[in-house]
Amino acid sequence: MINVVGIGPGDLEMMTFKAKSALEESDVIVGYKTYTNLIMPIIKDKEIVSNGMKQEVQRCEEAIRIAKTGKIVSVVSSGDAGVYGMAGLILELLNGDDMKVNIIPGVTASTAASAILGAPLMHDYCHISLSDLLTPMELIEKRIAMASEGDFVICLYNPRSKGREGHLEKAIEIIKKHRKIDTPLGIVKNAAREKEEKIITTIGEIDYTVVDMTSIVIIGNSSTYVENNNMITPRGYKV
Repeated sequence: MINVVGIGPGDLEMMTFKAKSALEESDVIVGYKTYTNLIMPIIKDKEIVSNGMKQEVQRCEEAIRIAKTGKIVSVVSSGDAGVYGMAGLILELLNGDDMKVNIIPGVTASTAASAILGAPLMHDYCHISLSDLLTPMELIEKRIAMASEGDFVICLYNPRSKGREGHLEKAIEIIKKHRKIDTPLGIVKNAAREKEEKIITTIGEIDYTVVDMTSIVIIGNSSTYVENNNMITPRGYKV
């Protein structure tokens, strides 16, 4: 059996009871070493199979191989395993195999960041990753443009790294074509982890240099506003 477990953003208190139970009942834990380190207080007595970034396929193949020996295996993802996580890859690699798979959701980075910023996701929103490792940049830019035109609140994952320092700048320039320059923008670094940081600014005043791969960037829609250092997107209730 394979559990594909979303461990949440990093704080063990944000992990679901079901996720914790799955980890405790597993024989083997498989995951990116940064994530297995986050849950070490729970899995310290388990067999751990970990590796680095860009080795997701090998990691999931190994998890399937181990599970076929009769062991209970948990493959861990940060946030929600079904949001840029390992759930889809495990199911793809099984390719019709009838092995039992439990996909266990978790608090994803956007909702963790939203809670820190206030309530920016109260109306329709979308997730867009700025990583072009698996998705062509042209398609990413199209999605940003369409989401901006549709007035979605936009959560940007993988916003900036050493290998793609200009992607966030390009994304904001696209958004500016459809949003006012004073549209609120929130940045959360290390959500629910050590050195957590919250920044609320606008699309016109964003400091790109403070954003890195530990950050989530949330851009408000046309009705989002800031009050008492909280981003708020009205749902439409009469108040």
